[in-house]
Amino acid sequence: MRIALHSTVREGYIEQHASIPEDLVDTFARVGIHNWTIWRSGEHMFHLVECDDWDAAMAAIEEDPANLRWQATIGPYVELYRDSDGEPGFVPLAEVYDLRRQRAARAADPA
Repeated sequence: MRIALHSTVREGYIEQHASIPEDLVDTFARVGIHNWTIWRSGEHMFHLVECDDWDAAMAAIEEDPANLRWQATIGPYVELYRDSDGEPGFVPLAEVYDLRRQRAARAADPA
């Protein structure tokens, strides 16, 4: 599955998040997070996460030592995460459009 997140950050985030600790990379692999890409627009960060199951992965890393150490490092630079309505919330954004899905639907029904 692919999910998107939106966060706003404080000064210093970009420098702190040039990479993540290797033990967290291993944790992500263990819980089924295959890729996590972040784009920036000012203080707004847009995350695309490719994973097996977002909710299961988040539950699995909640108390993981590598994640807790990373959150202690990066947490001060994150102002908050926002949901689809722009309200505070660490939940995936609602998908609006997917070109691949449209193409697949057209291919399945060529009429």
